[in-house]
Parts: sequence; structure tokens; C-alpha cells
Amino acid sequence: MLEQLRKLVGEDHVWINEPMKNHTTFRAGGCADYLVEPESVDAVREIVRLCCQENMPYYVVGNGSNLLVSDKGYHGVILHLYKNMSDFEISGNHLKAQAGALLVRVAKMAAKEGLSGLEFASGIPGTIGGAMVMNAGAYGGEIKDVVTKVRVLLPDGTIRDYTGEEMAFGYRKSRVIEEQGIVLEAELELKADDPEAIAARMEALKEKRVSKQPLEYASAGSTFKRPEGYFAGKLIEDAGLRGFRVGDAQVSEKHCGFVINRGNATASEIMELIQEVQKRVYEQSGVRLEPEVKLLGF
Repeated sequence: MLEQLRKLVGEDHVWINEPMKNHTTFRAGGCADYLVEPESVDAVREIVRLCCQENMPYYVVGNGSNLLVSDKGYHGVILHLYKNMSDFEISGNHLKAQAGALLVRVAKMAAKEGLSGLEFASGIPGTIGGAMVMNAGAYGGEIKDVVTKVRVLLPDGTIRDYTGEEMAFGYRKSRVIEEQGIVLEAELELKADDPEAIAARMEALKEKRVSKQPLEYASAGSTFKRPEGYFAGKLIEDAGLRGFRVGDAQVSEKHCGFVINRGNATASEIMELIQEVQKRVYEQSGVRLEPEVKLLGF
């Protein structure tokens, strides 16, 4: 498998027994058998074809900002769509970006060019690909509001272009999840505005994040999905769990909706904490919290 992967993408773009804590914002988790960083759509397609042919599991990771990998690691191929596939271009009010482009970088460049619509994304540490899969959103904005087209590789090797409407965006979901596709690139339509006004809005959102979120610690952002009619953080606080710890994993004292790694938390400690929070919140309020964080290898 190693030899075939190296033939496809080159020896410098394949790693074996790669620690996933180096590729997730939780900074925890075991090793992946293989981590591959393709540079083209054709390479992505060939890697998927190879994995299917060899009956080898594969999983797509961008910046790893919404992911917890088990301490046991991942027995398969991690397709790392990140820096090698992170180009984007702006033409008029339109922006086209590859899956690995960071939302923060894209939003900043759009603002500089006087294009509004991505202010909400200026503090989200994920990639364009992840944003399309999960319909990334914050502070009242969602990626679905600006998407015009998404190019997706399906498991059978075909490539489809979906309109924003065809993506069937919902709360932290899209059709890509159901189809087990891989986002390759996306096109957005933004609105012209004064660059200084856009920058001011982004700065105001940044101040909100800094004051309310535990950005000084490793985490995966909001750990739980928002239950209908409730706020996860409030339910967790009401269950008496502010600051609750399992080893170095902790419910943030700053924002109870965040589980943080205080330094050396294992994935097992983080997972144990998540499950204990779910249990106690259900006992307290009858609400079942569902993780927003993707769990791999558990």
C-alpha cells in the first residue's frame, strides 16, 4: 500500500504511523496508518480508487478543527486536503476556492478586496471543504448563504457539481455527508462593500470570540450540537459541570459549550468527559446532547 501511495503522490507526500494529534486542533489522538497529502483532483480520485480496490478505509481531514481521533489511531488512509490544495481566486464578486483553503484566510482576503458575506467565518479555523460538508456557521451567518457551486468527488469516482440549493444544507449537515463524497472546491458569491466597514465587523466578531471563548486552549470549538429550543452551554452549566475535569480534559470555565485540552489530555479522557457530560445533562434536563465533533476510531 505504501509503495502504491508513493507512486500516486510522491514519497514526500506520504507518511506512515503519523500522529493525528499533530493534525487536529484538539491536539490529541493516536497514529494513522497512512497520511497522504495529494496536490490535485486526479490524485485524490486515484487514492480513493486504490483504497476501494484494496478494501482500505479512508477518511478526509482538512485542518482537523472539528475532529477527535481515538488514542488507538486510525487503521486506514487519512486524505489530508489542506495546504497542497488551498488555492483560491477572486473575480468580481465571485470567489473560487479549493477544499484545503482556510476559511480565515479566504475571509480575510475577501474583506481586503471589498467583498462582504464571510465575516462570520473569519474566526472559524476550518477549511472550505469542511465548511461545505458541515454548513459552517457562526454569529447568525452560514456558509449556505453564499455558496453557488460545490464540486464533489463521489465514492464511485464520478465528479458532480452541485448548486447551493442542491447541496441540501441543514444544521451542521449537507448531502455530502449522506453520499460520503469528498468536497474538491467551491464557488461563492459575495457582495461589494467598503473594506473598512467589513474589517470593522470582523474585528467586532473577533472581540466577541476572544471575550467568550477559551481560545487559549486546544479544542474543537463547540463540542455539542445545539439542541432544539436549548443552548448546550447553558444545559451543561445548569448540570453543575462548569470546570468539570477528566485528567487534562475539561469543560471550559469560560464557555461551558467547549471541551478543552489543558495540555496533555488523551482522546480517551476527552471522550470520557463528553460521555459524562451527556449523562449528567440528560439526568438533569432530559435533553440528549449530540456531539458536533466528529469521532474517528472510537
